[in-house]
Amino acid sequence: MLDQPLHPDTLAVHAGRSDFAALGVHAAPIDLSSTNPLPDILHGGDSYESMATGGHPLPDGGNVYARLWNPTVARFEEALAELEHAETAVAFSSGMAAMTAAVLSHTTAIGKRHVVAVRPLYGGTDHLLDSGLLGAEVTFCEQDDVAAAVRADTGLIVLETPANPTLDLVDIASVVTQAGDVPVLVDNTFATPLLQNPLDLGAAMSLHSATKYIGGHGDVIAGVIACAEPTAQALRRVRAITGALLHPLGAYLLHRGLATLPVRMERQQRSAQRLADWLAEQDAVSEVFYPGTHDPRGLVGTQMRGSGAMIAVRLRGGYAAAEALTGAVSLFTHAVSLGGVDSLIQHPAALTHRPVAAEARPGADIVRLSVGLEDAADLIADLQHALAKAEVVAAV
Repeated sequence: MLDQPLHPDTLAVHAGRSDFAALGVHAAPIDLSSTNPLPDILHGGDSYESMATGGHPLPDGGNVYARLWNPTVARFEEALAELEHAETAVAFSSGMAAMTAAVLSHTTAIGKRHVVAVRPLYGGTDHLLDSGLLGAEVTFCEQDDVAAAVRADTGLIVLETPANPTLDLVDIASVVTQAGDVPVLVDNTFATPLLQNPLDLGAAMSLHSATKYIGGHGDVIAGVIACAEPTAQALRRVRAITGALLHPLGAYLLHRGLATLPVRMERQQRSAQRLADWLAEQDAVSEVFYPGTHDPRGLVGTQMRGSGAMIAVRLRGGYAAAEALTGAVSLFTHAVSLGGVDSLIQHPAALTHRPVAAEARPGADIVRLSVGLEDAADLIADLQHALAKAEVVAAV
């Protein structure tokens, strides 16, 4: 056994596989059982109680029921936790299910109702918090105003960095300092565990829409939160009650996706930098949002180990140009989501951020790009053709 810390590239391949040799398998096994045989009434009941309150199954036949626990899901959680430098992780049926569990377990479940949220955020998160649906009251603010927003009944602080859709970078350590004893949740979806580890900076939770880069192929919906065990117990309790456990087939795809995450991210990030540099020189583009070209707080290379593969651009032709651009591309797929092997383009104000309050909604002149594994020169040619059409439409 190696006595040195493993590089993240190695961990991505080997994490969560510690029991494979004993099982006699090389690929991750998929346990599809909805229910499990019980050794006896008392053992089954005690195990059920343990899991329903956020704990683990008892050994020797204590899994009971798949809404409470699944070994395929648990292996993925173990792997993600290792990459996030966390004690454990809790996987959910979607990123929004994960966010919902985090809010509930840190507010109404413990007698607190206030959340501080640093904008911008993913539109679904913003809408969830602003709706009051979970019984929480929210104060939206900028990252330097967190301390002033915290109240005696604040149970959680939520931020996203890089933020969706304009790639704003938030200083996690600064927010943690301002938060004091209040737990901080960081949506780490855009960065992935390869480029950023929020728990190392004092955050209590690192959340991923695992649908995105972790899955990487656009064929699974999932969420996961890396955290300490006491926090995980609270999250698992909500997950058990609400039935938000990730399906084992999804867990299998995510565990498999982790193995290629480093090589995918390296290639996608390299191409994204080329596209961002090229876009900055185009007359049709008035502003490029990309950490590799705009990092006023100097967080790339310190907080982050790279700039990622998401880009947003502001178009001089406004909404008309955005509509024309998204309709004229051929290699970029006009679709929501991100982080897959194929490149995507979408209009946040009309789609992912449509439910966001008008004052916080991204401009109608902004489009967001998720850079995939295609050749960068081909992607640039596709954008060049589409931008030319957008310029013509905007000039009319």
